[in-house]
Amino acid sequence: MENEEKNVKYDRAMIKRFLSYYKNHMKLFTLDMVAAFGLAAIELVYPAVTTRLIDVYIPNRMINQILVMGAVLLGIYLIMAGLNFFMNYWGHVMGVNMEADMRSDFFRHLQSLPFKFYDQHRTGKLMSRLVNDLNMVTEMAHHGPEDLFISVVMFVGSFFILFQMQWIMAVTIYIVAVPVLIWFSVTQRAKMSNAFKEVRESMADINAQLENSLSGVRVAKSYTNEGYEIERFNIGNGLFQRAKKKAYKRMATFMTGMGFLISFLNVLVLVLGGVFAYQGIITIGELTGFLLYINLVMQPIRRLTNFTQQFEQGMNGFVRFDSIMRIQPDIIGGEQVLESAKGHIVIDDLSFSYNGEEEILSHVSMEISPDTTVALVGPSGGGKTTLCHLIPRFYDVQSGEILIDDTNIREYTLESLRSNIGLVQQDVFLFTGTVRENILYGRSSATEEEMIAAAKSANIHDFVVSQPYGYDTWIGEKGVLLSGGQKQRISIARVFLKNPPILILDEATSSLDNETEMKIQESLETLSVGRTTLVIAHRLSTIRNADVIIVLSDDGIIERGNHKDLYAIEDGVYKHLYDAQFYADTQKENQNRLFA
Repeated sequence: MENEEKNVKYDRAMIKRFLSYYKNHMKLFTLDMVAAFGLAAIELVYPAVTTRLIDVYIPNRMINQILVMGAVLLGIYLIMAGLNFFMNYWGHVMGVNMEADMRSDFFRHLQSLPFKFYDQHRTGKLMSRLVNDLNMVTEMAHHGPEDLFISVVMFVGSFFILFQMQWIMAVTIYIVAVPVLIWFSVTQRAKMSNAFKEVRESMADINAQLENSLSGVRVAKSYTNEGYEIERFNIGNGLFQRAKKKAYKRMATFMTGMGFLISFLNVLVLVLGGVFAYQGIITIGELTGFLLYINLVMQPIRRLTNFTQQFEQGMNGFVRFDSIMRIQPDIIGGEQVLESAKGHIVIDDLSFSYNGEEEILSHVSMEISPDTTVALVGPSGGGKTTLCHLIPRFYDVQSGEILIDDTNIREYTLESLRSNIGLVQQDVFLFTGTVRENILYGRSSATEEEMIAAAKSANIHDFVVSQPYGYDTWIGEKGVLLSGGQKQRISIARVFLKNPPILILDEATSSLDNETEMKIQESLETLSVGRTTLVIAHRLSTIRNADVIIVLSDDGIIERGNHKDLYAIEDGVYKHLYDAQFYADTQKENQNRLFA
């Protein structure tokens, strides 16, 4: 992913994509810019009024004009307060709306990407793009145009006003002093930004190491490696410490340098103005106005400095956002809708590999008749789970084809294809929430009676109703408050509720004890009636009644038939696996009796 980001530049197309997010919020953006212009214009009024007060109204004792001017200034500053409120509230609302649009587009795009994408991208990185990066982007989208526009108005406005007051002083300040200030501010701010970036990277590294160490604290203690873990942490902690020292040194240089240059500029104006006032070239009021305008000049410089930092952070965030948005899903559904599958599956000369590496499946062919149960067995790495992932097109085959009801699955829409397939996997995933929410995930429109019937079929109903809140029982993050068997049964209830014509069971009873496994096996056999079922089982005793058993290895399909036929093959792979497992189960059962 990092390499992908380095190849991305701030090209015109990317800037255009960024600007497109203003489209739905142009009215609010325009009002925000009008408010920014009004705010900048008002800022330029006060020094001019001060100059007139000192040079005209105060010396001539024009008390009425002084009071009127005070009232006018008060009214202007009330308007300024309103403009500030509008920019601080509605400007941020615009940024929030743009952020919501980007986040919605990003999440919708993530939903369209295949399994292969998630195999290569870490969840934490994607979450960072969805939250942190987009927050930086929208901060730039809101504050960037404001700061840039206000800076230009105040900078140009101050120059023309000062030029009219005394052009020699104005040119001296803007040609000599101000460029030095801008150069120092931009260069030192960039160095400070890079230093704090190192701090963030060091913090990320130390957090990752800390999480890893704390998660594995039991392993560390069992191997008495506490000292090693402390040493590793201290190395990371030292790097973080040095990064922070460097960052604070950069910050001190920036703050000190800016303070000195601003003070130097004030001294320069004071000395030049004093000389010009002594010679009668400018008045005392104009000198005071010069000093006030110089302070105003500092504001756009600070804003421009902030803008450069915001632009860098925001565009870097948008690069990372855009690098994901530019990834196109390589699995595109067809146009034909699979209404209700009959369940006739044909796998013809199928080959598949991950990322072009060694083939997991090589020239595999099989036919699964409707309303039959086919079991896949064999050693690990033979491609059993991979084959089950190819049928709903979680991945696409490199060669060969898969047909459902005599039609290539590529011709079906992804939604209709997957809605006809139910999948129960070995690694159960439950959503953080309640039992009800997780079962209804199988079919959100199901009635209460249908949900309860599915739970009963999965042998989880009695447990659920024994809980104080029943089906509204909170199961914790990813079901952490449940046992492995309980989580498995909820996932099975989810498939019962979906009631698909094609069922894929990928070691669906692997997390259950023997007694519960027998009950669930009965439920699964009931569920399999009238539908096509593909079973992957590590417990070969659970698939003895399968219509067809296929032994799959690295070399492809090496045996097929029912249990009786395969077990009758002397020196057969299935017979060897079955006997080995039966012997292991018998030994375990005798051991349990011995220690009972």
